[in-house]
Amino acid sequence: MAAPYLLLLALALLLPLLLLGGWKRWRRGRAARHVVVVVLGDVGCSPRMQYHALSLAKCGFSVTILGFCNSKPRDELLQNDRIQIVGLTEFKSLTVGPRVLQYGVKVVLQAVYLLWKLTWREPADYIFLQNPPGLPAIAVCWAVGRLCGSELVIDWHNYGYSIMGLVHGPSHPLVLLAKWYEKLCGRLSRVNLCVTNAMREDLAENWHIRAVTLYDRPASFFKETPLDLQHELFLKLARTHSAFRACSEHLDPGMERSAFTERDPRSGAVTHLRGRPALLISSTSWTEDEDFSILLAALEKFDQLTLGGEDLPALVCVITGKGPLKEYYSRLIGQKHLQRVQVCTPWLEAEDYPLLLGSADLGVCLHKSSSGLDLPMKVVDMFGCCLPVCAVNFGCLHELVKHGENGLVFEDSEELAAQLQMLFSKFPDPVGKLSQFRKTLRESEQLRWDESWQRTVLPLVMDT
Repeated sequence: MAAPYLLLLALALLLPLLLLGGWKRWRRGRAARHVVVVVLGDVGCSPRMQYHALSLAKCGFSVTILGFCNSKPRDELLQNDRIQIVGLTEFKSLTVGPRVLQYGVKVVLQAVYLLWKLTWREPADYIFLQNPPGLPAIAVCWAVGRLCGSELVIDWHNYGYSIMGLVHGPSHPLVLLAKWYEKLCGRLSRVNLCVTNAMREDLAENWHIRAVTLYDRPASFFKETPLDLQHELFLKLARTHSAFRACSEHLDPGMERSAFTERDPRSGAVTHLRGRPALLISSTSWTEDEDFSILLAALEKFDQLTLGGEDLPALVCVITGKGPLKEYYSRLIGQKHLQRVQVCTPWLEAEDYPLLLGSADLGVCLHKSSSGLDLPMKVVDMFGCCLPVCAVNFGCLHELVKHGENGLVFEDSEELAAQLQMLFSKFPDPVGKLSQFRKTLRESEQLRWDESWQRTVLPLVMDT
């Protein structure tokens, strides 16, 4: 007897959605072209999706970004009249009951909430979705697309199940369920983009998903920083971080100095200080998948070499980013008592990060892919600034870092320490290996994001 009432209840819930979907399909045919970009993560920490939004806006689309607003996106995004950012609420897991139940409740709540947010937006031609995280977003975005006439585009940055496997183990029921879900729902999209050829091949062979490789490319604002802007940035950072302050022996009321640069009071010209430290930068999300013990051990070895009389400079190591393990590693760094190496961990404004990359002497990347199929965007940005890189090795890194050509690849702290010793020997040597890498990057005529996007993605979204 209850069955008819349940059927009526289901129809009562579905009918408004069906009517709304029909109305939105009609509206979409009459409205300006519109795209919704969905990020179930922090928009400010999702540069690739920000670049998608900017590229779509430049091509005449109006863009709505749905995502978490934990940090500030780039000013170009905030100041663009064609782009609107709509903040999403992130639901926390329950603190009681079995873990599967906690996770299940969170997924259901997030699904219903995302469905509501998407359904009541302006009609969209396309929904661009970042994956991971794709649970529950892939199914929800596909359902809304079928209802409202929107085509789904999934941008595969990695696999969500492989990231979950780092925490729970690859054979955990939640991980296996997430893998099944990703494989099933990933086939529902009209267009699939991915970040490497290795991932494209894996999607085709093991997931039966046809994808197009869109390599991460540096945006136009990632470039070498002029000395005068370097000087201003160093002075700004010196207010809160002693590593950027001029040594007391260099203090002169008539000169404006940082630890690296000085400005002539008469001409205003900025030059590097003689005997300045080398500036090394590593960008991270401070999570367990990046092994900072490798970097710390290498810095400790480098410190011992400088104290032992090796012809090496003092070193300032800047580790940027924020995340759950930042305080833990900051304490660990403090316990090392390094003498010729200074480590600081600032959280930079979005506009200052490219300036710092463009001012550094060397980048270090500790990214290890959970799937072995994605590439670190931080290295892409460093290369855009013509900054040579030492990167920890993994599966498809060769698609980006060419060992001995534009940087070096290492396996452990001993190898990284040896590379630092070699690269900074007689620093700043204009004919040394570090300078050769930078020269190679300058001459490489790297393809920028806008040009790559227009070649690869624009044809896929302009045929409807």
